[in-house]
Amino acid sequence: MAESKVRKAAAKPAVKAVAKPTKPESHLAMVRRARKINRELAELYPYAHPELDFDSPFQLLVATVLSAQTTDLRVNQTTPVLFAKYPTPEDMAAAVPEELEEIIRPTGFFPAKAKSLLGLSAAVRDRYDGEVPGRLEDLVTLPGVGRKTANVVLGNAFGAAGMTVLASAA
Repeated sequence: MAESKVRKAAAKPAVKAVAKPTKPESHLAMVRRARKINRELAELYPYAHPELDFDSPFQLLVATVLSAQTTDLRVNQTTPVLFAKYPTPEDMAAAVPEELEEIIRPTGFFPAKAKSLLGLSAAVRDRYDGEVPGRLEDLVTLPGVGRKTANVVLGNAFGAAGMTVLASAA
């Protein structure tokens, strides 16, 4: 008898749940959702701030470029000497590449980083009158600056909302 109940249950076709198609989220709805997430994150992490030391958007931009593949501690140990010698984009753009490389050597990958710093400094000097631009679209045109670096600068130097995903040290 139990066997016949199993056969009857197996003979019945399975009911398929049909998912209702969802409408694409409007731009306004997406902005509202992002702002809500940003508020909730600010409540959860009220003391979130960058570990890099900086006094200006230019210093944060340079420090963030230097932070690739090294620790913030190492960058913070390197930048005081760097900014004492090259405090402005104009000064850094005019740097002798070998001297710049020697200062940033402890951060690793110093030839590539020096090339990026020289290029971004010249671009800030020439295209933005020595002021770091406050728009993502402009920042990502600078040598050595990708979306992550741009968002770090926008969020921490300009107070713009943005999402920066950092690799865990764990």
